[in-house]
Amino acid sequence: MAEATAADPRVPVLMYHAVAADPKDATRDLSVTPGAFAAQMALIADRGLTPVTTATLAAAWRGEGPLPKRPVLITFDDGYEGVHRHALPVLAAHGFPATVFVTTGWLRGPYDTGGALDTMLDWGQARELAAAGVEIGGHSHTHPQLDQLGDGRLRFELIHGKEIIADQVGTVPVSFAYPYGYSDRRVRRAVRETGYAQALAVGNALSRRRQGPYALRRVTVRRATGPEAFARLVEGRALTRAYARDRALTKGYAVVRGARRMGGRVRDLPGVPRGRGVVDGGR
Repeated sequence: MAEATAADPRVPVLMYHAVAADPKDATRDLSVTPGAFAAQMALIADRGLTPVTTATLAAAWRGEGPLPKRPVLITFDDGYEGVHRHALPVLAAHGFPATVFVTTGWLRGPYDTGGALDTMLDWGQARELAAAGVEIGGHSHTHPQLDQLGDGRLRFELIHGKEIIADQVGTVPVSFAYPYGYSDRRVRRAVRETGYAQALAVGNALSRRRQGPYALRRVTVRRATGPEAFARLVEGRALTRAYARDRALTKGYAVVRGARRMGGRVRDLPGVPRGRGVVDGGR
């Protein structure tokens, strides 16, 4: 089991995106149906796991409080409307907390820059999520590949998104998730310096204290994740086999990304969508 122990704390951090019966093509693969989400939350309850927020996990690993015996994190990226419509009632019925990392320029309202892949939350819904005990975290303003940005634009994405959340939700976000799961040392330093206390990547592995507060890993939940596969995820079983293709593509694409940062011209790898980031499981 993926239990947190004093010697080797390991925690499954689940990464969701859209929760929708009929999502748009751009979000379908990384979406789950409302029925599947309800069944997955019921399994978490039946297995005796205890959901916590990202802030709670990171604070405990800094020595600021205890964790329950079998913690699990439920996280959502981007801020799709189905998180409010479909996921919130299920979370509330179980009394489960969660974290939603919102791309502030994609949410419907005064800061909408366009470019969202599907129907997004509006700020009233974001406030209702927060009032229900859901942590609202940062996910940048326009969802760029942060490690490809210059320093000025990078800090704008981090600071502007944080300021909008504070203004619209009423609480300053302390947790961040890297768009597409991409970061490097410079990006992680900027996230820390702009006031975030912890940040999540992807990695498709269990989260461990030794990863450091700015590189905590998550496991991707997809539309193709069936009941047995989901049970293995929350129990931390067979993750290497389950995500072997993701990891191979991620390693290959890291070479491409490094060359792009250095100004090189490298042809895209077969099967790797240019600029989409699905190779690391996240958008």
